[in-house]
Amino acid sequence: MSENTVTDLADLGALSEGVAAAAAPEAPQAPVRTGPAAVLRDKEVDAQGRAYATGRRKDAVARVWLKPGSGKIVVNGRDQTVYFARPTLRLVIDQPFQVSDRAGQYDVVATVKGGGLSGQAGAVKHGIAQALSKFEPALRSAVKAAGFLTRDPRVVERKKYGKAKARKSFQFSKR
Repeated sequence: MSENTVTDLADLGALSEGVAAAAAPEAPQAPVRTGPAAVLRDKEVDAQGRAYATGRRKDAVARVWLKPGSGKIVVNGRDQTVYFARPTLRLVIDQPFQVSDRAGQYDVVATVKGGGLSGQAGAVKHGIAQALSKFEPALRSAVKAAGFLTRDPRVVERKKYGKAKARKSFQFSKR
């Protein structure tokens, strides 16, 4: 039997690999990043050691500064329990810390403008998640998997002329 004789499919596979390897020179392989060492981003902090991010939700815009501390959250100069009196809104704000297991480890200072309380709480949550991923880039995958880095694009539809609201018509009168 000669070298190129094929008796079964395994021989055909080995023969085709040998021909392809001889025809094409070996290309350099790109390094593969895996595990915790695969952090692609750098830590982004200012001169005071704080991470800054902007969060948005509906018409609300929140500017958020995050620094290591005891877990104190201040919104527009007031404590979160005073500004966001509803417990559900405080739960919304704490979600990024719960997902990343960093509850009580960071102090947050936020200024919020626009929208209502619910939109403002969502904006602060978005800003905290962004700032957390800038302060600790390793947490980005956990926060992103929970969906906190994505800006919720839903906003109120504008009112159209000839309509009572955005889509609601005025009451029809037969006579």
